[in-house]
Amino acid sequence: MNKDLTAKLKDSFMVNLGIVIVAAAIFFFQVPSHVAVSSISGLAIILNHFLPLSVATLTMIMNVVLLLVAYFFLSRSFAYKTAYATIVLPAIMLLFEKLFPNNQSLTGDVLLDVIAYIFFVSIGLAILFNRNTCSGGLDVVAKLMQKYLHMELGKALGLAGLFIAALSIFAFDKKTVILSILGTYFNGIILDHFIFGQSIKKRVCIITDKADLITDYILHRLHSGMSVYDIEGAYSHERKKEIVAVVDRQEYQKLMSFLEKEDPKAFITVYNVAEIHYTPKKW
Repeated sequence: MNKDLTAKLKDSFMVNLGIVIVAAAIFFFQVPSHVAVSSISGLAIILNHFLPLSVATLTMIMNVVLLLVAYFFLSRSFAYKTAYATIVLPAIMLLFEKLFPNNQSLTGDVLLDVIAYIFFVSIGLAILFNRNTCSGGLDVVAKLMQKYLHMELGKALGLAGLFIAALSIFAFDKKTVILSILGTYFNGIILDHFIFGQSIKKRVCIITDKADLITDYILHRLHSGMSVYDIEGAYSHERKKEIVAVVDRQEYQKLMSFLEKEDPKAFITVYNVAEIHYTPKKW
């Protein structure tokens, strides 16, 4: 099968999987709990108390406005994928309504519903964000904050959600408001974990006497780029090479195994890298 076609099919599958997970989290856990955790629908519920429009109508209006914003201020690709998710998500929820007409809390406890919602919706949103799309609504706001305020996605989503959760004081009782605020805060933390847990990389700095051997391994076995520096020890004044490479988890394990075998005396420091920007080289 053509590699491009395989990549597109995989991308399509993952996007749809993320949408299904988000829809299930909303339908089975958020709806029964009535808690407004990081959700544009939560804002719609609040506005419904003051405007003569249904929650569905308000949600649709806000989603359309945010899609237009995404189109002009983020990217067309992101806006198109988000538009797809915005249409498919309510369709899946409608299907759930048909299949489970008497939907009630699966846990029988509001707190457990909120915890389950945060966990599953974070997985779904992480999948969508890592495919350069989202489920619409508040996720678009988070992407805008990431781009223009340089915030991590989880923190951006959490901050926007906290604003909505705070507004819920005008529509819900105190217990629900507190759960909404706490749930939104922890949702941002967990979302960051799932996003960066999938894309985390390692910046490995190696001071060695066997620079040629190690650079050859990184270039031709790991197919990874790197930088090489001439350095001098401040105490011994001994001159050596320092190799700096950014690798993924699998490459990191292979590299460390290689270094342990070929140069156990190498001085190595390792840093976590959450985000990188570069133009890939063609091998």
